[in-house]
Amino acid sequence: MSKGNVFEGDIIALIFNATPIANLADNAGTSPLTDLRVGLSTADVGEAGDQTTNEATYTGYNRKLQARTSGGWTCTGNAAENATAIVFDQCTAGSNTISHFHIGSATSGAGKVFYKGALGASLAVSAGITPEFAAGALDVTED
Repeated sequence: MSKGNVFEGDIIALIFNATPIANLADNAGTSPLTDLRVGLSTADVGEAGDQTTNEATYTGYNRKLQARTSGGWTCTGNAAENATAIVFDQCTAGSNTISHFHIGSATSGAGKVFYKGALGASLAVSAGITPEFAAGALDVTED
């Protein structure tokens, strides 16, 4: 079973740009998210994991907010990519090897994972390193 191509694009636009889906989803709840939370992981969070599963632990790490607007994400067809750079805080102590990312609901703690994926190459993070996704480097596809 799969979704239709147009509906895949509708879902991407709803989640990343807060664009309503006519007669189905209007993003007008009591307090809809205005930003998505992007996090770094040392391994896949898995299907049952939350945003804390395998999350980076280096000193200085925090999830980053990316606006649910066309200024935060560029949506084309069934895909979205970050429209601006996502720059994490510099590592001040400790180290991690970052191999995955996740996009979810919570600024901290066990939030819901919306999308997750592996990086094209792992990143060794230690003191002085500032992880970053350049504009257009973080791609998400709805299948």
